[in-house]
Amino acid sequence: MAQANRKVLTRLARIEGQVRGVARMVEEDRYCIDILTQMQAVKAALKRVEEEILKNHAAHCVAHAIHSGNAKDQTRKFSELVELFSRYGK
Repeated sequence: MAQANRKVLTRLARIEGQVRGVARMVEEDRYCIDILTQMQAVKAALKRVEEEILKNHAAHCVAHAIHSGNAKDQTRKFSELVELFSRYGK
């Protein structure tokens, strides 16, 4: 397993723990603002994982398509990114 994947999996495990903690807070009927604060932390952590995966994709998959010289593969990788970013805007 690549180092980048281990890093992502470690972050996801941490996020999983955070989500379980939020669930406990809800079960314990904790103060809403405290729960919402933790939810924001989970969202920020997920955003960082998302950015890491995107960075890895660009560094490996997209770079491989560019270096391969395969125009069809290059177009496909570019189209995937355009589609992904267009969904972000919605």
